[in-house]
Amino acid sequence: MALTTETDVSAKPDTPKISLKSVYKVFGERPEKALELFRSGKSKAEVHAQTGNSIGVSNATFDIHAGEIFVIMGLSGSGKSTLLRLLNRLIEPTSGSIEIDGHDITGMSRSELIALRRRDISMVFQSFALLPNRSVLNNAAFGLEVAGMAEAERKKRARAALDAVGLAGYAESRPDQLSGGMKQRVGLARALASEPTILLMDEAFSALDPLIRTEMQDELVRLQSEHSRTIVFVSHDLDEAMRIGDRICIMQDGEVVQVGTPDEIVMQPTNDYVRSFFRNVDVSQVFKAGDVARKTQVTIIERQGVSVAAALERMKNFDRDYAIILGRDKTYHGMVSQASLVDKVRARDPDPYRSAFLPEVEPIPAEEPLSNVLGRVASSPWPVPVVDQRNRYLGSISKAVLLETLDRAN
Repeated sequence: MALTTETDVSAKPDTPKISLKSVYKVFGERPEKALELFRSGKSKAEVHAQTGNSIGVSNATFDIHAGEIFVIMGLSGSGKSTLLRLLNRLIEPTSGSIEIDGHDITGMSRSELIALRRRDISMVFQSFALLPNRSVLNNAAFGLEVAGMAEAERKKRARAALDAVGLAGYAESRPDQLSGGMKQRVGLARALASEPTILLMDEAFSALDPLIRTEMQDELVRLQSEHSRTIVFVSHDLDEAMRIGDRICIMQDGEVVQVGTPDEIVMQPTNDYVRSFFRNVDVSQVFKAGDVARKTQVTIIERQGVSVAAALERMKNFDRDYAIILGRDKTYHGMVSQASLVDKVRARDPDPYRSAFLPEVEPIPAEEPLSNVLGRVASSPWPVPVVDQRNRYLGSISKAVLLETLDRAN
């Protein structure tokens, strides 16, 4: 049996699906002159006064990882929708590079860009934009029809997409027979029918009633768990961003001021503008158990060769009353205390580790919202272990960690 006291190891970054480098968008005539003035140190107001041009996006530089839901948010006029449309060149960038899978799309010809959009990128707008004289099925298949796909194949894909969003039974209905939430599902199905690797969504749920909006957010997360895509989602709704976003990009006056996970932005806001977004956020609703788990407990990997006495000595050296028992693959087996181990050794138990497990300890799933475990951690006499979907140990949450998290957020 080997003894370790584990420390956090930073994960390797995800593969960038989309990469922006120094991207600018200037609206108006002679944008190059306006950009030159802006880069020389003139303010946006001064540039507009001299040229009549507006700086829509300024020096956007960040990566979007493959398979994540990346939310862009900011106040009205911050440039978030402009930035989204730059990603598929519905709006042409003035300067900079936008790479998708390592290929700079700013240099693509029109035919290459059309092929990229048909093959890899779909877009969902706030407006449902359904054709009232077409069935739900034919609305879902419309993009494939425009692309020239044969009728049998496009309807097959459209039916599969409708099934994915829960509308298989409405294929022959007309849009006016559907609720608002169902219409937006048709719009989503139309985007999914082309089987894109990138899904761009511009305020897609903002026109829906709050309850339906929440249902659509859950639907999006469910679809993402079944078929991971890279989703770039524009929103002005903080709750929505925190609910669905793997990472959030905050924009202010055309500039990207911070990119990070919800907990990174809540705990370490870049400036007062970002801080104002999250001032009244309940962090217990934002964080999950895995976000705050710490690997500060002694862990024991079950194998032959190390006595219980050595394990007890290690626990004393690290001033720990409890230890986590793991398998060779880091799966969680149980928790023991100094007292439970001593009792089993004195009783000459042939398997003192397993028999010394504390029966009241149940690990917490990493995805469990922190709000759901506050009472449990607060009332537990020991740090509560946290495990992933494969039952691998990720760390523990103690009362001290819990209080520190809530205090830092406040």
